[in-house]
Amino acid sequence: MHPDVREILEDAEERAESAERAFDTVDPRDFIGAVEETKEAGRVPVVAEVKPTSPTTEGTVALDPAETAREMVAGGATAVSVLTEPRRFGGSADALREVREAVDVPVLRKDFVVDEAQIREVRADLLLLITAFVDDLGGLVDEARSAGFEPLVETHTRDELETALRTGARVIGVNSRDLRRLEVDLGRAEELLPTVPDDRVGVAESGMEKPEDVRRMIDAGADAVLVGTAITRADDVREKTRELVEA
Repeated sequence: MHPDVREILEDAEERAESAERAFDTVDPRDFIGAVEETKEAGRVPVVAEVKPTSPTTEGTVALDPAETAREMVAGGATAVSVLTEPRRFGGSADALREVREAVDVPVLRKDFVVDEAQIREVRADLLLLITAFVDDLGGLVDEARSAGFEPLVETHTRDELETALRTGARVIGVNSRDLRRLEVDLGRAEELLPTVPDDRVGVAESGMEKPEDVRRMIDAGADAVLVGTAITRADDVREKTRELVEA
């Protein structure tokens, strides 16, 4: 496992120990409905990510999370993803709260959730669960649902995909990045996306920089794409989002 990932998981376990239950349930915005509406309009459902930094990018982008999210939505983003992992991605729960107050589209909380205690810390509409890094995926999916979140269950291998499908999760992410090694291969998502059942929403994640990359994932069977660095670091966030939405 890559040293950065090992440290992220260790931090996640420490944060889980101190996590406090902040609310009972969420009144969620409908991500699946939003994806279908975007597709029916002939556009690509893009989940645009507010991503100040990451272990695979250089430097940190100084941004206003709420204003950045507004620009993404103005560019046509179907949903917004917000990092809440603080040490390696520059995220925070405060940024998530600000974004969800600023936009009216579904908002994904993206973090390394390893324990049920982390789920009810902050309100969002979707919650990322990474199959490779949790022991009781089914339990976390059930807890997320009971809190009102739509779980986006992320996979990278065929075995992980089969595990995710056994939970009955309605939204399945296929990440082109191997999080254990932090290497990207769009061919991996291209291989797995066609095997996501039609009754699930397949989301292609990572490695997309230009419209051709997005179209490649859609042609492989993705219902939506999640793009972070290419949008956040663009000179014009709104126009970059629009470019990918119109791919």
